[in-house]
Amino acid sequence: MRIGDLAAATGASARSLRYYEEQGLLASERSPGGQRGYPHAAVERVGLIRSLLAAGLTSATIRDVLPCVTDESIRTPWLAARLGDELARVEGQIADLHRTRDVLAELVENYKINGTAETVPSTTPV
Repeated sequence: MRIGDLAAATGASARSLRYYEEQGLLASERSPGGQRGYPHAAVERVGLIRSLLAAGLTSATIRDVLPCVTDESIRTPWLAARLGDELARVEGQIADLHRTRDVLAELVENYKINGTAETVPSTTPV
């Protein structure tokens, strides 16, 4: 399957597919003319890659865990621990965002004029 066909089948852009390949997440074979060819199984793999990216994993982490995720026979407790570490990292980021939101909400409250927040045009220098 050519890159455009894989892109259409998965919703991923051709640029993303090339990036996945550069990162070692996806493999293709080259035609004599240099065009990429993907097996039909690549559709499922791209879906998995996109799910793992949406879960907040980096491409380096995905490269580490992908073999264990795709092949149940080689799964070890390491996979759950590694994904648990990623979950803890994301939860830390969420906590940081909550703190940032609280500070910003306090600033909004502190700078209200006559009980309402004043709207500042985006072109006004701060």
